[in-house]
This record gives sequence, C-alpha cells and structure tokens, in this order.
Amino acid sequence: MVCAVVFQPQGRLYYADPGTLSPQVGDRVLYPTAEGPEVAQVMWAPEWVSEEIGGLPVLEGMAEDADLETAEVSRKKRAAARVAARRLVREHELPMKVVGVDHVVATNHTTLYFTAPHRVDFRALVRDLAATLKGRVELRQLSARDEARLTGGIGSCGRELCCATFLVDFEPVSVRMAKDQDLPPNPLRISGACGRLMCCLKYEHPLYEEFAEKAPKLGSDVETPDGDGRVVGHDVPGEKVVVRMAADGRVSRCALASVCSSRKAYDSR
Repeated sequence: MVCAVVFQPQGRLYYADPGTLSPQVGDRVLYPTAEGPEVAQVMWAPEWVSEEIGGLPVLEGMAEDADLETAEVSRKKRAAARVAARRLVREHELPMKVVGVDHVVATNHTTLYFTAPHRVDFRALVRDLAATLKGRVELRQLSARDEARLTGGIGSCGRELCCATFLVDFEPVSVRMAKDQDLPPNPLRISGACGRLMCCLKYEHPLYEEFAEKAPKLGSDVETPDGDGRVVGHDVPGEKVVVRMAADGRVSRCALASVCSSRKAYDSR
C-alpha cells in the first residue's frame, strides 16, 4: 500500500506506507522526518501498487488536536522568521534572497534557505537573527534548481513544476539532448523556471536515441509502399519517416517499419 502527502498546499508529494492506517484524502497524518513526526495532509488515499516498493517511511498515526496546534505554532514561527530575515538582510545589505523557512518547535530550531549569486558572509546576520527569534538559527544556500523546487511554479507546459511535485533527484541534462529532439537552441525555449535546462528534456531522450538507431538518416534514399523517395524529416513520437517521393515530389509520412533503405545504401553500410 502506498499513499502520498504534502506539507503545504500545492507542495511536493511525499510517498509513504500507510501501515495499519486507512486515511482519506484531506486527512491529517503524522509523517516521520529527521526532526520527528510532522503533520502532513493526505493527497492520495492508500492504494495497492503492482510494483514492489520498499523503504518507504511508515506513517506514525493520525494527527491529533495537539499535533495540529504544534503545526500552527510552527507556521506562525516560520512567518515571523521570514519577515525578520528579509528585514535584517536589507539592513546588512547582503546580496541574498530568502526563499524558504523551516522551524522545529520541539528544539526551537529555525532553518532559513536562501539563494545568492556567490558565497555570502552571513555570520553577523545569523547572530542578529538568533537574537531576534530567540532560538537557534541556521542558514543554507540553495542552487537555482533547489529554489524552483522549494518555491514551486508553473512550467512552459502549463502544469506544475516537476521538481516541486514528483521529481526526487536532479539528473544531468545537456544541450545535446535538446539537439537530438530537434528543439531550437534558444535558451528561453529550453530553460525551465530555474533558468537551467528543463529536466523534462531527459524524459523522451531515450525514445529519440532508439529511433535514430533504426530510422534512415536525412537525405538517404529509401523504398516505401508508395514508391521510392528521399528522407526529409522524422516524426519520432509517431514513429514515422517523412519522405519526398521521387516520382511527383509529394511528401508522404510513412511508418518506420514500412520504410526500407535502398540496396546500394544497404551494401555501403
């Protein structure tokens, strides 16, 4: 059994083993974390999955009134810490941007996440924050991808960012992947909300690599059910080859399985 929870509205999904619980969508549960159990909201009710999934954290129980009160105190502390941090950053004139705050009520520990163009000396800022918030304060610098994951947003596809919903690890993405998919080398077209190459470029790249191994190259002469012609394009999602017929010059989209290279090209290979 697997269920999914979020710690904040429209936030990233975290998967868990419900154990003996049977929570419904919208219920509040206790999700185990390194700092102890935290209140989370169920977005996917428990359901059976065909794949064998192991190592998922097990829910520790349903959230009680005391747990909800603790979560509300943590929310207010995070809001106060964010306001104080932004004010002190302006006073210290530091080139940094606060993008997220975590607070653990049990230990009175506040963690602030920020982005900056380079390394920042924030020792004086930490001292003033600790005095203002009356607790332990820790600052962590995030990359551009981590900032997008934390703040969320809408991608060019019109849906929520993958990193803010289901993407767990950032896999390497290269410009070569965009070229293999015939995408324009315009940074504005192939970059995500974080300013880096879109993570989704890697999703379909194996399909394009497999197609390139089987399909005839552009400009090669081929034989099709409609006659002989020359390859002028590829339709990878449809697994078709665009061929310009030698007889009348018309363009035809032929299934990849029905296109054969000429005997001369076959012998040369």
